[in-house]
Amino acid sequence: MIRFQDVHKAFGPNRVLTGLDLDIRTGETIVVIGQSGSGKSVLLKILIGILDPDRGKVFVDDIEVTAQDREERQSTARKFGMLFQAAALFDSMNVGENVAFGLRRRADLDEAAVSAIVADSLAKVGLRGIESLMPHELSGGMRKRVGLARAIAYKPEIILYDEPSTGLDPIRADAINDLILVLQKEMGVTSIVITHDMVSANKVADRIAMLYDGRIIAVGTPEEIRHSPDPVVQQFLQGRADGPIKNF
Repeated sequence: MIRFQDVHKAFGPNRVLTGLDLDIRTGETIVVIGQSGSGKSVLLKILIGILDPDRGKVFVDDIEVTAQDREERQSTARKFGMLFQAAALFDSMNVGENVAFGLRRRADLDEAAVSAIVADSLAKVGLRGIESLMPHELSGGMRKRVGLARAIAYKPEIILYDEPSTGLDPIRADAINDLILVLQKEMGVTSIVITHDMVSANKVADRIAMLYDGRIIAVGTPEEIRHSPDPVVQQFLQGRADGPIKNF
């Protein structure tokens, strides 16, 4: 469904992606792991058109999205829902307004239909009847789930998760993992999860891809990645300071 082909991206002298290749299958959950600052979030931003690659191509459903104009990219963007790292809720809007935000921008619906979809989306993430609450009244886990409700409200084909368990305790993080699995099963979505949390990665992934030095150096099932002979992969999995990955 998604293909990155020889993608390069630099910010001044900092070369973040240096020839990234990755194929993502329809309906799978692929987890991209790697060090902080390795370019995982940059990969997502290129995919949804926030950033342009310096070189290389990205395809969605065999359409080269990196060659599309602004209007075409906006149309392609409707395929995506995204859970941002800190949920990115609007503090001045209540929960219902936050969940409806993308829906109102992307669909021509009356208020009754919008309200019904908002209620259904919140129910899917286990948060019935909280539309009138403000973001500051929510726990960290609830904020994440509201962000996820917003991401699924307009029924995207692809959901992107940027560090979904960051800032959560292990129990709330596992609840988010369960939601990722449920949504993949119920909605049949293709999911890309960016994380360095290996507990989460091993639970939700059909496949894991490791990003290092600007490229994908290993792709496989969680079991295959656990038994990878690559010393870089093993150092990351074991969380060791000594090894080929330098501790900056």
